[in-house]
Amino acid sequence: MPKGNIKKRVGDKETIPNLEYPVSKSAFHNDLQSFLQYAERVGLAKSSTVFVGTHFEYTVAATLSLYGFYLRRIGGASDAGVDLLGTWSIPLSSPSTEQPQQEQETQPERRPPLRVIIQCKVTPNPRPSLIRELEGAFIGAPAGWRMTSPSSGDGVLGILVLDKPATKGIREAMGRSWWPMGFVYCSKEGVVEQFLWNERAVAQGLEGLGVVKRYAPQGQQVALTFRGRILPCVLPTGTEGSE
Repeated sequence: MPKGNIKKRVGDKETIPNLEYPVSKSAFHNDLQSFLQYAERVGLAKSSTVFVGTHFEYTVAATLSLYGFYLRRIGGASDAGVDLLGTWSIPLSSPSTEQPQQEQETQPERRPPLRVIIQCKVTPNPRPSLIRELEGAFIGAPAGWRMTSPSSGDGVLGILVLDKPATKGIREAMGRSWWPMGFVYCSKEGVVEQFLWNERAVAQGLEGLGVVKRYAPQGQQVALTFRGRILPCVLPTGTEGSE
């Protein structure tokens, strides 16, 4: 399970000037570790909706940081459905000791970070209507991430994260959407097992990006690729598999 320490990555916030994060609604915790300490201190039941939802949001934030995301939890009564807010700096270079030095030097390093809005759901019934809810979050997102129409902004990506795989209905709804969005299946233990996105997301800066399955002590999980080469995400070494 991720420790919840969401570390800032070089090139995230600094490369997007005037990007201001809303004040957190949580005065007593700001990551998974501090939330667990708070929950124990106040006697918050682990079966409660608040515990389950907040725990999952912090788990997602910590897990996605391994893929280049810098995220803050902003959940609250007026969050417009946005649970996590931040940026995604995709590490496009993939140096390897097996590659010739000249080949390594010619690989691209990074693209400008994308701004991301994320909705996290722990649900027994993944349904296509969750995609419509995410579409509404673009309009209600904080300034700097807000898009009033699918063509009104640039470099903003919405992501739906569930604790279950995408159903056929969710895949089809996301594929039909005019909004740039993705889907992540993240287990409650903090393992990404599915990562999808639509054509609008590709146009926002995901050209050449793909996913493969890897096998590690935690089980099967997703690794990102760029033009077929695995990216240097902080994932345990494993054996590559089919998507």
